[in-house]
Amino acid sequence: TCQVRVQDHFQEQHTHDLYLILMLLGCICLFYFIVVAVVGHGTSFYFIWLFLALCSFLSALSVRTGIITKYLPMWLKRLFLILVGIGAVLFVVVEGMIFTGYVQRGESDCDYLIVLGAQMKPDGPSRVLQYRLDAAYDYLVENPDTKVIVSGGQGSDEMISEAQGMYDYLAGRGIEKERIIREDRSVNTVQNLKYSAEFLDREQDSVCIVSNNFHMFRARRLAEKLGYQKVCGLAAKGDPVLMANNMLREFFGVMKDFTYGNL
Repeated sequence: TCQVRVQDHFQEQHTHDLYLILMLLGCICLFYFIVVAVVGHGTSFYFIWLFLALCSFLSALSVRTGIITKYLPMWLKRLFLILVGIGAVLFVVVEGMIFTGYVQRGESDCDYLIVLGAQMKPDGPSRVLQYRLDAAYDYLVENPDTKVIVSGGQGSDEMISEAQGMYDYLAGRGIEKERIIREDRSVNTVQNLKYSAEFLDREQDSVCIVSNNFHMFRARRLAEKLGYQKVCGLAAKGDPVLMANNMLREFFGVMKDFTYGNL
């Protein structure tokens, strides 16, 4: 009887601790959702943090009420734990690969830069895009023989194409207009690289791709898959506040492109 009571006590403590952890995770996700909404964002992906918060709160409620313990068969709970474990390992591996893009600093005297597009706002480039353009500007100043392809079409919420906005930004900072080539048809990273390749020789020209650090791994792998033979990456910084959101979004981007055979 004493042993049973001890086991029950440990079970209750475990349940209580799990409940608190899930509630804490829910609060963190909800708080981060609010922060991203206030700070700014390029897409509606950040709503995933609200979804995760709701999932955490519902899971905490189910633990507190004992629904999972009472009604789910053991084999289903074990299957769920196995799937969660596999998903966690996959997430860690993919995020590790994404982090390798953070250290890419490019190579000197490339024939071309390709600056991948991002959102253009009415008053100019978004922060994410400006970081890319600033990195490209520094490279072009240090390597005066390099030409730059600014790549990005016009979204439904943009006044001009991303390519035109990038052209205006670089030209406005003093980069010679004849060095800037506009590619204004693409709507995603694969198209950025595919259409930009029409202005260069994928096998002979050396190419440096400019994107934010969280996006660099996928961008370079996509370029290699598309036949770029001499390619390197130049990682621009990302917004520190949006890092978690961007890294999570990039995880799904890598998985999608892997599923589609783009990587």
